[in-house]
Amino acid sequence: MYLFLAFLLVPIIEIALFIQVGGLIGLWPTLAIVVLTAVLGTALVRTQGRMALANLQRSFAELDDPTEPLAHGAMILLSGVLLLTPGFFTDAVGFALLVPGIRVAVFRYLKSKVTITQFQMGNGAQFRSGPAPFEQDDVIDGEFTEVRPRQDLSKPSKWVEGP
Repeated sequence: MYLFLAFLLVPIIEIALFIQVGGLIGLWPTLAIVVLTAVLGTALVRTQGRMALANLQRSFAELDDPTEPLAHGAMILLSGVLLLTPGFFTDAVGFALLVPGIRVAVFRYLKSKVTITQFQMGNGAQFRSGPAPFEQDDVIDGEFTEVRPRQDLSKPSKWVEGP
């Protein structure tokens, strides 16, 4: 339902803004602003994207949780799409997503709304080096420890240190 409303309301808002701004400053200045925001937005997305990719690589190198750098990268990609879409409303949202503080706020909001119930890596196939495959009745006991996000990011995560 929200997606339907977005596809309905965003073009209406853009058309209304084009009429208002075009009536105030004229056709050619309005078109110049649209082209200028697309060019400026592309340059900003390129630099922000490089920084997000560097943060993601650093996160992998330090064996840290890559969720936040991936979310920032996705928001920067979305801002690029919005900035290339002609319109004043989409440009405003696109430029807002290029501000790191706003991205952090959006990430925290989305993080509070999402609950991960299952996480699986790979294709789910089970492999065993031995004569017989796993039985359905096999029980595997284990222990777990909930890992909290680190507060001090200036030091390594100590995941790879031995006892």
